[in-house]
Amino acid sequence: MRREIPSTLGLLADPDRFAAMRAYTTFAFDDHGDYLRQTQHVLRSLAAGGTHVAVALFEPREYADYCAATEQDPDAPASRTRYVAEVAAGRATVAYRGQPVERLAAELATAADRHATWERATEALAAHGDPGPAFDRASLALTHLLESVGAGTHHMVCSVPLDGVPLVAVLHADCDDDGTVHLAEADAMVLCTLLAAGLTTGSPGGLVLRTGRGTPDAPDRVRGWTLRDGWLRPLTEAQVFNAYCTDAETGEPVPPEPGVSYHAGTFIPPPEE
Repeated sequence: MRREIPSTLGLLADPDRFAAMRAYTTFAFDDHGDYLRQTQHVLRSLAAGGTHVAVALFEPREYADYCAATEQDPDAPASRTRYVAEVAAGRATVAYRGQPVERLAAELATAADRHATWERATEALAAHGDPGPAFDRASLALTHLLESVGAGTHHMVCSVPLDGVPLVAVLHADCDDDGTVHLAEADAMVLCTLLAAGLTTGSPGGLVLRTGRGTPDAPDRVRGWTLRDGWLRPLTEAQVFNAYCTDAETGEPVPPEPGVSYHAGTFIPPPEE
């Protein structure tokens, strides 16, 4: 029966989080590298015993707030266990599949960023009423966009500032010649939610799609769209080139990337058309 009970492990993924936990006397580690090695050993042991293990970020500040709110001793191992079970397990998690703990930490950071983007975009949508129609509109835009660019390996980045905070959602999609699309549903949901928030709030966002494998016989093609008037509007070839070949911080031009060609965004017919 123990093998059939899933387990969640809270990971101090970086040195700053690790350093914050060293303030507690019952925290047994004083070296982050050694902590990660011990964590890897624990994960392997659990997996070898048939236990499904999910890993979540352990947030020391949130943990301290949790202990204060629940009147628990933060310097007690049982409190850390309850925090992981009651709070961290409900956040973004990554399944342990035997990957090195360093890669697991990187995957977890990506998952946490994706979850935070989804939460903020969802809040922005909810502030404008029923989010359902806006999400459906964004899903339709994504479907039409993929149909317009055809078969290939596509990497999509949607960026939208909400309340002054720049948010980014990423989606990888493989489109077959017969129109079948292969993508990660979780990534598609986050991108559609962020796109819906941008279309609804009128934020000056944009979407860039890169197609190809970056090889000499199949150079990458880059296209772009802007969010305007509640829909995706194609950028011109010159606008796409300028966006890719301009330093975002300094505004200075940067050399074009080898093996990449720049193209105008395809026309995406709005629902009313």
